[in-house]
Amino acid sequence: MARGKVVEWLLGDDQPSVQYLTLTQLLGRRPSDSDVRKARAKIPTAGWAAEILARRDPSGWWASGNNLYVPKYTSTNWNLLALSDLGASRAVPAVRASCELWMARSPLRGGGVGGNSNGQGHHCFTGNMARALIRFGYGDDPRVRKAMEWLVRTAHPKGGWTCWAFGDGPSPGRTLDSWEGLSAFAAYPRSKWDNAMKSCVERAAEYYLDRELHRQGERYAPWYRFHWPVHYYYDLLVGLDVLTGLGYADDPRLRFALDQLRKRERTDGRWNLDAAHPDVVGKMAEWYDRHPKRRPTPLAFEPVGRPSKMITLRALIVLSRVG
Repeated sequence: MARGKVVEWLLGDDQPSVQYLTLTQLLGRRPSDSDVRKARAKIPTAGWAAEILARRDPSGWWASGNNLYVPKYTSTNWNLLALSDLGASRAVPAVRASCELWMARSPLRGGGVGGNSNGQGHHCFTGNMARALIRFGYGDDPRVRKAMEWLVRTAHPKGGWTCWAFGDGPSPGRTLDSWEGLSAFAAYPRSKWDNAMKSCVERAAEYYLDRELHRQGERYAPWYRFHWPVHYYYDLLVGLDVLTGLGYADDPRLRFALDQLRKRERTDGRWNLDAAHPDVVGKMAEWYDRHPKRRPTPLAFEPVGRPSKMITLRALIVLSRVG
């Protein structure tokens, strides 16, 4: 399948979210373009976003109104993250109402959003929430700004984050798994960055680049498989999407990850969905085997092992950035 045919496949009417994202993020069409406006208008009523919204309780939550974070991955937090990936906007009343509920129930101590029941932030949760809200159209909301400032204030002094933040001081460690803070800045308009944010992003990006997006301890197999939705999990495509989105497409230290991406391209020019989360190995997999009732329910939209529109789109966006 020639590249043009792959793009035609992505532009199919069956998934207006993919159609909209292809037009805007891959083909560079402007928001005022008539095809862009038509595709975005259909997002709430057709395809995966419509499926998510159809499962929404009229009160604004998914799965359970008692806790917006559990059960994983069917409750409110996870559905809103997926909706933000799919180009949904707060212009849709149901999306706006659920976002306001999400923010009201997740206050960050000292102001902002992305806090747990005690108001304490977590780099995975706070970063994910900030990124999603920015995509929904809350980039000018002072609550989101406070969350972005918290990510800067609690980053490791040498760059990067760990998932758990202890108090309001610098992160005690850092890991490639804690990519969410960097992804929030990839979504946040550069015009809103201050000098502290710029320095924080540069240090965090260097942490990833210095490790070529994969070198940390023993080889972890799920990092080399491509997933969507990604929730709070890392893989090479996640890293490539964030780093190239931040402007590091020309850095030679992306070469290993880009080679892996190109090797995974099918002969028809598409990419498969390799696995659905929770895709874990080692101690976590063993724990789930011992506690099967605690295993999260996958939030899946495409069949594993088959060509994926979301993976193919993200792969092509990354490759378009690196030329």
